[in-house]
Amino acid sequence: MDILLSGSVAYDYLMTFPGHFHEQILPERLKNISLSFLVDSMTRQRGGIAPNIAYTLALLGEKPRLFATVGEDFGEYRAWLEQHGIDTTWAKVIPGKFTASFFATTDKVNAQIASFYPGAMADAALLSLHDLDRRPDLVVISPTAPDAMRKHAAECRALGIPYLFDPSQQVLRLEGAELAEDMNGARFLFCNDYEFGLISKKTGLALQDMLKMVEVIVITKGAEGAVIYADGQEVVVPVVPEERIVDPTGVGDAFRGGFLAAYARGWDWRLCGQVGSLAAVYVLEQNGTQNHYYTRQQFVERFRRNYDDGGKLDELLRD
Repeated sequence: MDILLSGSVAYDYLMTFPGHFHEQILPERLKNISLSFLVDSMTRQRGGIAPNIAYTLALLGEKPRLFATVGEDFGEYRAWLEQHGIDTTWAKVIPGKFTASFFATTDKVNAQIASFYPGAMADAALLSLHDLDRRPDLVVISPTAPDAMRKHAAECRALGIPYLFDPSQQVLRLEGAELAEDMNGARFLFCNDYEFGLISKKTGLALQDMLKMVEVIVITKGAEGAVIYADGQEVVVPVVPEERIVDPTGVGDAFRGGFLAAYARGWDWRLCGQVGSLAAVYVLEQNGTQNHYYTRQQFVERFRRNYDDGGKLDELLRD
């Protein structure tokens, strides 16, 4: 299946401060605050929702395409993605801009001070599905510049291309009428439990109302697993037990990648959710959103320690 992934592409700069932020802040002088923290460490991680999803899809044998705007500093990241089987032909470099960047400093009690620079992501609406060399089977519309999300959803509807609507972090920026319009006619709606509540509040739509607009709704619930509403069914998918918890960042993206890898093979909804659940736990057990790795043989063996696939995952091993 040809899956085109639109969404953010970013570098994450993660720093650690050996003290406590609250000890450095003078409440009576907040209006004139001026602080500089000497950090112990800094790492640069590859991130962004679209390549995070793409990475899991590629690990599970798919060949996803990236559809996003990036900066002049994207060269090393592009090489990494291409090396792992992700097509970056439609990762458009914006001259004079850096790739979107997230800067976060965390103290000893996990309090965090962060900044986000959108950089080239702000120009994502320059891309158009009308310019593609071939029609994708599915477009994933995940958080990026809000105007780009709305444009690409509208283009999918106009061109008759199935799409997955994943507003997640941009639920706060999108108005209720905008959310409702872009849900209407989507093949999938993906969100977490809290985001679903916000979507319902903003649009005034209950679950049953949304299911008249969207074919499949997938709601992730953290440690409680996920629930899939499709074909008149409610499918509850428990989590895979983790070996350790290191960093939850990117877990939802990996779930989406695993789910879509199974969907691309025509597997049933329960199996799609279970593949997503296992893909997610690999991220939870590592630092960074693309630092985990597994062979398909390792994935299938671990899957079968937790779920019964009826032999369907043998297909992963034959490719």
